[in-house]
Amino acid sequence: MISPTNRLLMFTGCIAVPFAAIGVMLPEYGLASALALAAFVCLAIMDAVAATGTQDGIRVVLPEVVRMSKDRESEIAITLHNEQQRSRVLRLGLPWPREFVAEGEDLLTTLPTESSQALTGWNCTPLKRGNYRLRECFRETASPAGLWNYRTRQELASELRVYPNLMTERRNVAALFLNRGAFGVHAQRLVGQGRDFEKLREYIPGDSYEEIHWKATAKRGKPVTKIFQMERTQEVYVVLDCSRLTAREVQLSDGGGMVSTLERFITASLILGLAAERQGDLFGLMTFSDRVLSFVRAKNGKAHYAHCRDALYTLHPQSVSPDFEEMATFIRLRLRRRALVIFLTALDDPVLAEQFTRGMDLLSRQHLIMVNMLPSPGIKPLFSGDSAESVSDIYQNLGGHMLWQNLRELEKVLQRRGVKFSLLENERMSAQLVTQYLNVKRRQLI
Repeated sequence: MISPTNRLLMFTGCIAVPFAAIGVMLPEYGLASALALAAFVCLAIMDAVAATGTQDGIRVVLPEVVRMSKDRESEIAITLHNEQQRSRVLRLGLPWPREFVAEGEDLLTTLPTESSQALTGWNCTPLKRGNYRLRECFRETASPAGLWNYRTRQELASELRVYPNLMTERRNVAALFLNRGAFGVHAQRLVGQGRDFEKLREYIPGDSYEEIHWKATAKRGKPVTKIFQMERTQEVYVVLDCSRLTAREVQLSDGGGMVSTLERFITASLILGLAAERQGDLFGLMTFSDRVLSFVRAKNGKAHYAHCRDALYTLHPQSVSPDFEEMATFIRLRLRRRALVIFLTALDDPVLAEQFTRGMDLLSRQHLIMVNMLPSPGIKPLFSGDSAESVSDIYQNLGGHMLWQNLRELEKVLQRRGVKFSLLENERMSAQLVTQYLNVKRRQLI
């Protein structure tokens, strides 16, 4: 596609229009005016033909996968291939998704001479978590005389992965990620009678006969005792509810806009994964709605954490009711080893809460279950907030108290089944989850 530049419009106004007026007003100069106009038109046509070759050998390459965090400015690296190694000014345009705020509507760069490649970058800020594609770009170069702009379209295959922003949440649990001297939380051997074999030592009077290693005793000719330690590598699973229950919006802790409850759950889950990796445990994930959506078996390491992050960053609430019984059956069949299973869901619906309680009967005997919920702002005991100023405030406070009372009764029902139920605070949710996990580690409940 060719479009005229401002220079062409200026020359048309300064040359073509005056000569045409002279040819009309002064017939004796008509031939000279016609020749001048013809020369100008020929020059414009030749420049337009030459413009089609200004992008020969030029190719724009973007990374196949670009990883960035929500609400944080990132730079997309752009590689410009210039096979002819000629200096020219290139104008680029990208069809950014509407969830992105780019720095400028276009990018202007100059290709250097005697170089087949050039690197540049385009800054942008994603406003929403998810997976996005850049499938094309638009290039524009000027003709040799600068009278025309030549524009072309090039296909791309670049994937933009926008992950949750964990910086704010990590500040709330900053001590966990310190690793300097005595500061922070470190993986330590726990005192107690575990089942993980540690070493052999000579028998000491008072050792139990059950702990004697009889084969080593026969080889050495003297009693040898087995020493055990607590299981240091334990499995921790976070089960995320992606149904309509987690579509409710809550206020961001930093005073920003409103986000869904699922968004807060995803951020807290990744923070808990970092804590489990720091403690040397295995971390796994499961997501469900009316069916099981994904399951990541517990492992550790940076590659596994990246796998968990990739399994979460595209999740969005679905307009369906959760199937707790199918979820419990799936966990019962897949998890054979005792593990800490942390549920992030909403149970203020009495019918769904009863279904969830029946599902816990399958799991509570084998696993350590912890259920966490982020309540709505109005769910709180009576007289715990500001005083009522109108009749509507009184009824609103009574309704919130009744919902809170129902959750307290649900807590007692789950407690009789060995399940711990907690109401989290929006501002401290990640810190509370990590604290729950560390308390389980310290008390050796798994």
